[in-house]
Amino acid sequence: MTEIFNSTTLEKLASPSLIQVTKNVFATQNQLNVFEKLWASWYAYMRNDSLATGLLFFLTHELWYFGRCLPWYIIDKTPYFRKWKLQPTYIPSDKEQWECLKAVLRDHMWLEAAPIWTFHPLCKSIGIRVTVPFPALKTMLLQWALFFVLEDCWHYWAHRLFHYGIFYKYIHKKHHRYAAPFGLSAEYAHPLEVMSLGAGTIMFPIIYAYYTGDLHLFTLTCWIIFRLLQAVDSHSGYDFPWSLHHFVPFWAGAEHHDRHHHYFIGNYASSFRWWDFFMDTEAGPQKKDTREARKRSHKKIQ
Repeated sequence: MTEIFNSTTLEKLASPSLIQVTKNVFATQNQLNVFEKLWASWYAYMRNDSLATGLLFFLTHELWYFGRCLPWYIIDKTPYFRKWKLQPTYIPSDKEQWECLKAVLRDHMWLEAAPIWTFHPLCKSIGIRVTVPFPALKTMLLQWALFFVLEDCWHYWAHRLFHYGIFYKYIHKKHHRYAAPFGLSAEYAHPLEVMSLGAGTIMFPIIYAYYTGDLHLFTLTCWIIFRLLQAVDSHSGYDFPWSLHHFVPFWAGAEHHDRHHHYFIGNYASSFRWWDFFMDTEAGPQKKDTREARKRSHKKIQ
């Protein structure tokens, strides 16, 4: 049984077809907006919230991740876009794309499927709601902004740790197989890295929900989508004139992360540039020369 509708309403909406359930919801639940009606239709059709949430999260991850990777694959195959390629001498081959796809799919199946299926009981225990209507847009915007900032902080320090000694040799080195990244390689990583860096994406919303009791699963689902899009785009290998960092200077994007893969050090943050700026870990030969010049100057003063 779903938490969204009572048993009487649910019986009126019931149908073996998702399309028909959706039509029934749209015809009778006029107080809801379009997105709320679609959300309610899914849960009404499934009639099992644990199964509905599990499938929702799994399908959301697979469809948005690979759906966003597909345009970058097409762009890699289109010579017109080479003028915006950050490392134009390297275009991933079909063999590399295929090997990467198989590895990512394999990791998704055995590493991410099980936690997703057990997610709804966790949501229910800490008060993450699935009911409609959704929270106000202002509330969701503030929560998304908070999650981006917190995840970026976690990612910077965890990623930086992965570049030390055995952490790099036995774990993070796999992700650096591609010195010139491409969209599909965003989640090509050792399972321990996927879990540890991915923890920043899901851990902070869970902590937030536990302490505030004010988080909706729709907000969390959208946040997962935003984070997936950010991760794939930062590995795309392209910097267009319309890329976000040209308009939002503190946004990282592909230009920032591509330097990390090219030089294998620096630019550890995921979404924003401020941690690398303030911690003096910006990547690239110019930044390296500036740091070395500053050290020489400091030694002379001493």
